[in-house]
Amino acid sequence: MKNFLIYQSSEYDCGPVSLINGIRYLFDREEIYPDVIKFIMLYCMDTYNEAGELCKHGTSAAAMNFVSSWLNHFSQVKPFPIHCEFLSGESVTISKGNKIYNALLQGGVVLLHVFLEVGHYVLLTGIEDDNVLLFDPYYEEEGTPEFDAEYYTEGISFINDQPKKANRAISMERLNRFSKGYYEMGDFSCREALIMFNTRNPDYT
Repeated sequence: MKNFLIYQSSEYDCGPVSLINGIRYLFDREEIYPDVIKFIMLYCMDTYNEAGELCKHGTSAAAMNFVSSWLNHFSQVKPFPIHCEFLSGESVTISKGNKIYNALLQGGVVLLHVFLEVGHYVLLTGIEDDNVLLFDPYYEEEGTPEFDAEYYTEGISFINDQPKKANRAISMERLNRFSKGYYEMGDFSCREALIMFNTRNPDYT
């Protein structure tokens, strides 16, 4: 049975929640090992803010890379068919035929670092024409200034009927921008992505 995708519990856990959403999307609940969930929560939110407070600067790229390696190792010692690849810098773009685009066509998901006023992680789950389907774990309700501004921004569409897959459709053009507006990736220096596959998916190659 597939789980619903979930939202953050705090202002800072978009990274581990998006990772867990990737696991939820790729695998049935009965297939998911509890130690995978424990490990993700244990090693994410590894950074300090300017006041020296742990966790309050979210999850670092180093932690995402480490979790990627750990999941690949886990798949070698347990019957858990996952494969991950961490990307950074100039390799993190989305266009027809490239690595991230093809991963989504092949049934994979992509944890992507974007901006939503601050650095933020979302989960890409599909492609429709020139739009990328994603699940943003930061819950907002209509009527808040941030939500309303996002709602009327070009290149952003809201999805309300796919709770196991997506709650936004974002144009590839917007995602690829070098600025730091809603759902833009910014400069190459701050780009990162984690591709995740269920290797038993018949579309996986």
